[in-house]
Amino acid sequence: MHFHDCFVRGCDGSVLLNSTSNQAEKNAPPNLTVRGFDFIDRIKSLVEAECPGVVSCADILTLAARDSIVATGGPFWKVPTGRRDGVISNLVEARNSMPAPSSNFTTLQTLFANQGLDLKDLVLLSGAHTIGVSHCSSLSNRLFNFTGKGDQDPSLDSEYAANLKRFKCKNINDNTTKIEMDPGSRKTFDLGYYRQVIKRRGLFESDAALLTNSVTKSQVTQLLQGSLENFFAEFATSMEKMGRIKVKTGTEGEIRKHCAVVNS
Repeated sequence: MHFHDCFVRGCDGSVLLNSTSNQAEKNAPPNLTVRGFDFIDRIKSLVEAECPGVVSCADILTLAARDSIVATGGPFWKVPTGRRDGVISNLVEARNSMPAPSSNFTTLQTLFANQGLDLKDLVLLSGAHTIGVSHCSSLSNRLFNFTGKGDQDPSLDSEYAANLKRFKCKNINDNTTKIEMDPGSRKTFDLGYYRQVIKRRGLFESDAALLTNSVTKSQVTQLLQGSLENFFAEFATSMEKMGRIKVKTGTEGEIRKHCAVVNS
C-alpha cells in the first residue's frame, strides 16, 4: 500500500482517502485489490488517542510498511518522519502513475524514473512480491488471451501455467481466486520471488519484464548469487528512498484526524 501511495502525488497518504463518487486513488484499477485500509485506520485511532493531531496518516502508512516487512522476517530500517497528509486523491492520476501487472519493461522504467527511482530500485522493490497474494484477474490474459487469440503468454513457464489453470484460475472470468505471489513462502520475506522470476514463474507480466532487459536480468541474478543479508540491506535502502518521494512538510497538506477523509 505504501508503494501505491508514493507513486501518486508522493508519500502523502492520498491512497487512503475515500470518495463519494468513487473517483479517488483507491478506486483506480491498480488499487482495487489493495487491502489493509481498516488496519491503518485502527492504528490511527490508537495514535490519535495518545497524541492527537501530531502523527500523519502518511507517516503511519510508511512505518506500517516497514513493520510489516520486519514481521515477515525482513529487514528493519530507520524511517524518517514528519510527512504531512495530502488533501487530493484522484483516480486518473493513479491510473496514469501506477505500474500495472501488465506493464512491460519500458513502461516500468518510465514510471519509476518519473518518481526518481532507477532500474536497481525497480528490481529491489519488485522483491516485495515475495510476500502476499494476487487475484486471477491480474494474470487472466497471460493464461487465456495474451494476444487476443485465446493464447497463452509464451514468457510464462508452460508447466506452471498449466498448474495455475488446473488448480487456481480455471477460466478467464475468475476475479476472486487468490494466488500466492511466491508459492510456498508468501508469508516469509526472502529471495523466493527472484527464484520464481528466473524460472519464468513470476505471476505478472511486470515480473517477467525484469528478464527482458539485460541490466535488470543481471541484477536479479546477482541478488540470487548474493546473501540474504545483502538483499535485505539493498531493499531497505530502496524503500527508504521511495519513502522520501515528494513528501509534504511544513505548512503543506495537513495532519488528518481520520485517514479516509480530509479535515473539515
